[in-house]
Amino acid sequence: MRDILFFDSMLTPKIITVVYWLLLFFVVVGGIGSMFAGYGGMSFGSFLTGLGMIVLGVIGARIWCELLIVLFKIHENIRKLADREA
Repeated sequence: MRDILFFDSMLTPKIITVVYWLLLFFVVVGGIGSMFAGYGGMSFGSFLTGLGMIVLGVIGARIWCELLIVLFKIHENIRKLADREA
């Protein structure tokens, strides 16, 4: 508890994993919703739109979360360097 209260460890990298799974859920639900959003149900165009939303959304969410994790890994490595030199 002390690590969290005094900012000795980062909490956000742990939260990013949960955010990633929530993003995946919303991307898939949104893509499926887009597939069936048309006049009279699913059409070929809405199916392709929904499929594209799912594929690009999953890739985009993964890239965004990985970039955030990379920032925190850089922070950890810089902290290790600073501790070693001090």
